[in-house]
Amino acid sequence: NELELMKDEAILVNASRGEIINEDSLINALSKNIIGGAGLDVYQTEPYVGPLTDYDNVVLTPHIGSYAKEIRVAMELEAVQNLINSFQVN
Repeated sequence: NELELMKDEAILVNASRGEIINEDSLINALSKNIIGGAGLDVYQTEPYVGPLTDYDNVVLTPHIGSYAKEIRVAMELEAVQNLINSFQVN
């Protein structure tokens, strides 16, 4: 229902969690030109193999949205800090 509320030129982008988007509903909206396209980095099942690969107005990436150098460094530092914190005695 939410997809039908979008403008027909809207591009849906999801890089958070695959479960956020019902892929069958997205395919239906794309095939009926209800929305203009989609950009997805996460999927209900990964790695993604399915009908969204057939659409020219869909960009699919393999769950690499957080692969910028700065993000990876921040994630590594946070992981190390979490490890250090787990050894600290309260």
